[in-house]
Amino acid sequence: MRAGEILKKLESKGITLDSMLDTALELYVGDGREKVRERLEKLMLRYLDDINIQALLMAALLLEENFEVEGDPVNLVADELIGIDIAEYIGGKMALFNFFYYDTRKPGILAELPPFLDDAIGGFIAGCMTRLFESEADWP
Repeated sequence: MRAGEILKKLESKGITLDSMLDTALELYVGDGREKVRERLEKLMLRYLDDINIQALLMAALLLEENFEVEGDPVNLVADELIGIDIAEYIGGKMALFNFFYYDTRKPGILAELPPFLDDAIGGFIAGCMTRLFESEADWP
């Protein structure tokens, strides 16, 4: 599966690359938003091409389609685990803090998504933002 294929599946649920970028930048504090957005887009596309990220995102998609859950019950933790796994896979342990920041604030598209997808996409965004700023020292 290529990045374009998983993006098509996400788009069928109303999740576009632009909406993920907008959501990521909603909590961004700093200068150079356009430069950050450009670098983040490249990073997101790179990780959307990763088979492990694709598998975890597909798991969230399939759970939303095939597992009936009303609301986001407090005893449901599988959604959080998927989000945490995605965040940490991309951004390491530091991404865990970003994941909880995005998960509690629910900016942008995250506020509109059902439980499995909001945490999976939140984890994806948190991981990518963490990875992006981890390597900021390498920026020209």
